[in-house]
Amino acid sequence: MARIVRHNDESVREGYIRNGGKEVKLFTSALKAFQCNNRIVIAQRKHLDDFLRGRIIGRLECGRTQLEVSEELGIAQSFISRLWQRFQDDGNVSRCYSTGRPRVTTPNEDRYLAVTAKRNRRSTASDLSRQLSSATGTTVSRQTVYRRLGHIGLYARRPVRCVPLTATHCRLRLAWSREHALWTPQQWSCVMFSDESRFSLQSDSRRTFIWREPGTRYHQENTIERHRYGGAGWLVWGGIILGSRTDLHVQSVTMTGHIYRNVILEQHVRLFRGAMGAEFLFMDDNARPHRANIVDECLQSEDITRMDWPAYSPDLNPIEHVWDTLGRRIAARQPPPTCLPELRRALLDEWCNIPQHQIDNLILSMPRRCKACIASSGRHTPY
Repeated sequence: MARIVRHNDESVREGYIRNGGKEVKLFTSALKAFQCNNRIVIAQRKHLDDFLRGRIIGRLECGRTQLEVSEELGIAQSFISRLWQRFQDDGNVSRCYSTGRPRVTTPNEDRYLAVTAKRNRRSTASDLSRQLSSATGTTVSRQTVYRRLGHIGLYARRPVRCVPLTATHCRLRLAWSREHALWTPQQWSCVMFSDESRFSLQSDSRRTFIWREPGTRYHQENTIERHRYGGAGWLVWGGIILGSRTDLHVQSVTMTGHIYRNVILEQHVRLFRGAMGAEFLFMDDNARPHRANIVDECLQSEDITRMDWPAYSPDLNPIEHVWDTLGRRIAARQPPPTCLPELRRALLDEWCNIPQHQIDNLILSMPRRCKACIASSGRHTPY
């Protein structure tokens, strides 16, 4: 027969379970809570200690029902039923031996890893492991850090590289998006989107990871802002419009106002303006060569209307995805280009091979781009 022996009514100091003349002394370090309220709510505890198991058995032996004990102690009735059945079978209520290696970290240490990773999202798993060891004395492997952070939804991902945006940039981007959010496909079909890009034989092989939650790729703390260009290579210019595109212009020197006027405007843009008429809109960004006085004079003399464009807004320009497609097609070539002349020929060939419907779909995504910019209050968008 088992019973619970209590010392003093106002506080419970220790309990005993008697079974066949054997006594098992139960200890606990959280008895003060029982002095005021016998009800216990198990929130995040994975296992019940032996003291609480003894309290459950004692109440059941006193004639209480399992439902009453469950409501009083805040413990699932299914657990109480299993514990009572086990006590009747072998007289033991202690937790059975668990197979497998115990967790090396405690819940507090898991929370420490999460807080540390969120405070410095560029910390590596090795950095977090060293910080945990320094703070708590617990040594864990990199894989353990990955698993603990993965349990709370933090994964190592490469940060998005974006151009730096100031408050003024965000305000202008937001205003532009609101102005053009309701444009129809017919209106967008009159716009030629243009831009330059650089391609080289050397790719950016650096791999920087951050800790972030799913769906937070473009949050400010998860991005690395940098200016777009750096290093040498072929400079290319292209223009896209619904249903067509310009020839790809490739050059080895930096774009200047004179080259932009004499080559880009005179040999490419002017032809589309003549074919489409006065509804034609020419979009280019605010790069210094694009805003040279000789360029403005040429646009005015050729009656080419330039579309207003907010600074630092490559995500609003659909041709950026065309450059990405072009780069992927170059990288997929077998054998890959091994010298600059081969790269130049590959660029010209792959530019012509990009399906027109892909370009059209990018242009028709402009309403969605505007809405995304509005939703982010002018900051970076998933585009």
